Amino acid sequence: MAGDLNLSNLKPAQAQKARKRVGRGLGSGKGRYSGRGIKGQKSRAGSHYMRAGFEGGQMPAYMRMGKQRGSTSKDAYPIGPFRTSVWSLNVRDLNRFEAGTEVTPELLKEKGLIRNLNRDVKVLGQGEITVKLSVSAHAFSKTAAEKIEAAGGSVTWLKPPHEPKKRKHKKAAPAAASAASEATEAEEPVSEPAAAEEPEATEAE
Repeated sequence: MAGDLNLSNLKPAQAQKARKRVGRGLGSGKGRYSGRGIKGQKSRAGSHYMRAGFEGGQMPAYMRMGKQRGSTSKDAYPIGPFRTSVWSLNVRDLNRFEAGTEVTPELLKEKGLIRNLNRDVKVLGQGEITVKLSVSAHAFSKTAAEKIEAAGGSVTWLKPPHEPKKRKHKKAAPAAASAASEATEAEEPVSEPAAAEEPEATEAE
């Protein structure tokens, strides 16, 4: 350095530009309306902080467009408001643990395989596993569970396995049964009602 650093030769790394002061007279070039023009939404306070997709009050594009088909229930991932995200890892990532290790989400976070414990952990089946481990996770793919158990390990579900809801189908009217019953009724002979017996005439005394 050419000289000692002191207050007389101290300078910022980048020169600071003074903020433009608006509304300070016509001579400043930014007086009266402060560069915002006359009236309108953009002249109001907070007008530059619109939410994403806002189009000034008209029907926005995401509402005018056609929607993707499908249900919006909890079982309709990834459609609908019930979207969930998980930390996923494959069985090949578990080979770094020693045989007999009990693998838990806390241990996975400690080893850096997942970022945090705010989401569920799902084990997928890509790759191969050669060590015997006891793995605890919130979800397992069918292939992952088979490979872990084939290596001599075990899987522990921290949540019950997801079972999709079965659709309820309306039962069709039993047309065949009704037709068969009508046919049997037609085959049965119709019995005539028995004639009423006339009372015997009594001799007048």
